[in-house]
Amino acid sequence: MRPVNSKEFVTKSAKETVKLGGVLAQKLVARNRNKKAAVFGLEGELGAGKTTFIKGFAKALGIKEKISSPTFVLHKIYKIKTNNCKLLHHIDAYRLKDHRDLLPLGIKEILENPENIVLIEWSDRVEKILPKKYIKIHIDHLEENTRKIVIK
Repeated sequence: MRPVNSKEFVTKSAKETVKLGGVLAQKLVARNRNKKAAVFGLEGELGAGKTTFIKGFAKALGIKEKISSPTFVLHKIYKIKTNNCKLLHHIDAYRLKDHRDLLPLGIKEILENPENIVLIEWSDRVEKILPKKYIKIHIDHLEENTRKIVIK
């Protein structure tokens, strides 16, 4: 993994993508002093590495459970063991029509709670409900194992 600039990284393997997810979890969550949830939107084509990135993110927060994409269940919740935040909400918006499909989950309350960390795959599909300030992570699949990860 090599930083291209302060917000753009290239990883050469799934292992490096997991590692980058962990490094960024530690740095970005430590900086979150908001009165609301820390929100991270992940974008990229199918197979780009969004869930792989989230595996590293979750591991860095002390989550031991197996992380898999909640494509069919939509939303998974994990208890955080090593942070002042208490819950990691992993949401996959791939199958959603728009942000209104998240309302039955209580998404507004989830986003308001400062003890939550929210990771949303396919966040571009539900952007209308996201806070104005959230961290966007875009993953491009460059080659078989190579990914470009841009953080905004």
